[in-house]
Parts: sequence; structure tokens; C-alpha cells
Amino acid sequence: MISKIALALAAGKLAAAHATFQSFVIAGADQGQHKGVQTPSNSNNPILDVTSSSMICNGGTETTDYIEVAAGSEIQLQWHHNDGASTAGDADEPIAKSHYGPVMVYMTPAETKGEGEAWVKIQEEGLLADGTWATDKFIANKGLVSVKIPELAPGKYWIRPEIIALHEASAQGKAQFYNGCGQITVTGSGSKSLPAGVDLTKAYSAQDPGVLCNIYGGGVKCTADGSAGYDIPGPAVWDGASGAGSGSGSAPASSAAPASSAASTATQAPSSAAPSSATPAQSSAAASSVAAAPAPTITSGYDTGSGSTPSATQPAATPSATAVESGSGSGSGSGSTLPETFTIAEFISWLETKTGSATAKRFARAFAARAHPRDFF
Repeated sequence: MISKIALALAAGKLAAAHATFQSFVIAGADQGQHKGVQTPSNSNNPILDVTSSSMICNGGTETTDYIEVAAGSEIQLQWHHNDGASTAGDADEPIAKSHYGPVMVYMTPAETKGEGEAWVKIQEEGLLADGTWATDKFIANKGLVSVKIPELAPGKYWIRPEIIALHEASAQGKAQFYNGCGQITVTGSGSKSLPAGVDLTKAYSAQDPGVLCNIYGGGVKCTADGSAGYDIPGPAVWDGASGAGSGSGSAPASSAAPASSAASTATQAPSSAAPSSATPAQSSAAASSVAAAPAPTITSGYDTGSGSTPSATQPAATPSATAVESGSGSGSGSGSTLPETFTIAEFISWLETKTGSATAKRFARAFAARAHPRDFF
């Protein structure tokens, strides 16, 4: 049963909990907001169309600033919920806890401007062996994504971190993509060249198992063969990113592998003094998924900005709350009043009868199509 108060809270939540890449942290020192970072035209809003040009750099344009980094060094990419606002008291900083999903990092030579088959994946992390997500680590590390720069030849490059939020991804076109581009000048004695990459307007399909993915309902089974686990979408991590192999080419993403296998094939990158959120580059596409991991279903309250963490061990309960009266009397959900508690169907029937407007009916149908019990905790 759903209350009007819960409905309003859920609607407000859907509009809030987003994030953007905003600065570089080098050797523990933040280089300054937007210095060497392209300001997105999309603000902190998600991208839903995987073929959109915003998939490249979130609508950002090249800046004159480039951040100097040494080949083989580890740097951090700082994200925040809002751009330019104080983070104090923001329960959704750096992103809402409900936004479970993978975290990835791509690079391209600066001269490509990010266009065409230019982007090479150098790091990824998705569903972990303990059933938590890369975004849980991202939140614990206060929005820092740590990444090791490959032993690249000196020159200018763009680097692009990306988050996919899967909390609504059980419906096609509802996975939320967040990305941004930064600009670096690689120094040192590295000699590797990035291989041919992918076009980020074609790298994902709306029907990829890691994009059209129900993370609720008794276990994550977002893999190519439908087995337990999660396939990180997009290309495999470049073998040259981890220091292994010749650095040529990239392969398609793999399907799920057992947790023990994934753990044994990951290549660990050096740690640094600064907090780390993103996983080291994987040496095999098998490390992109973890089998038989529990689904993060919520039991005791949707994150409403209080800072509480949803449970990831129990199935979601059906919410119940006291409704706010819409009129006098007690009716059955039709006419001018709603009962104190009501179903989605009763709410839709009441809304259509009450207003009779096409707009209201469209809202009702859209609400019914996307409604999920987790939206009302």
C-alpha cells in the first residue's frame, strides 16, 4: 500500500541523486575545481540514450588546462553530487546510496577529441565478491576514483571516468550513465601507445545484460547466459593498462565467471596514500563479473537523504503508510477521495476519474510502468 506522502518523497528522490567528475587529485592534492576537467553541458543529470553524443564527454568542451601526471603513477578523479555547492550535510554526496552499479575508466589521445573509435578502457569494477558494488566503494571513498596511468609515451591524453547506476535498469532505457572528461599531459619514460578503441556512441546497447539489468529480486543475473553475476558492459580492459601483454587491441566483454576465478585473475594496481575507490585494471575479461552474489534488496527505508544505508541482504517489504485525505468521506479509491492506504491501481483509477485529463492519464500510465516498491521506502 502506498501513501501520498511516500509518493511525493519518491518523486523528489528521482530528481536529486546524481554526480559529476569535477577535479583531479594528484599526490593527495586537489588541483582545483574544473582545472583540466571539461564542464558538462548536462549538469549532473544522467544520460539514458546510449547512442547520444553526450556519452563521449557529457557535452563538455575542451579546456586549455592540462594536468601533468607521470606514466605509471596513480591519480584520483574526484566526483561530487552537485557542482560548486557545499557538500556539508548532503546525504547524496557524492551519489545516492541507491545508485548501485559499475565504475569504469577510459583514455584516448587528445588529438582524437574523443570522436570515433578512440576510447580504450583501462580500468573497471562492477559487482564484487561480497555482493557490494563498485559504487559502494566509490561512496566510501568520498567520490574518489583511483586509477593507474599506463606506461604511455609522453603526450596529451583525455581520461574519462564513468558510472552506470542500475537502480531503475530493469526497464530498457532506464540505466543511468554518468561520465566526464579530464585532460592530462603524461610525462616520463613510458613507451606504450593506446590501441584502437571504441566509439562511445556505439560501445553499449540498451539491451546489453549489464545495461538492461534487474539488480533486485533474489540475485543479480545480468550475464550473457543468464547465470548469476554481472557482465560489465563495453570492451574488455586493455591488457597494456595492467602492465601485461603487448598492449594490442581489446576484446569483447566476457560473461559471468565464478567469484573464485574472478578474484584470482584480477591484477592489483599499486596503492597510494590517497583514498582509493576504483578497482585496479583487470587482466582478464572474466574478472568483469562475479557469480552467485546476492542482490541489494532494500528492507528498512529508501534513502531519503538521512544517510542511512539500505540493507542488501533481505527482500524488499511492501511499504505501508497513512494516506493524506484528498477529500471528505471514505471511498474505495474512485470518485473524489482515496482511502488511507491504496494500491497503485486504485491511485491510477482515482487520478483519471478526478482529473479526466490526458496529462494525468499519461502520468498515471508512466508511473505504473516504472513503479517499484523500492521507490516508496
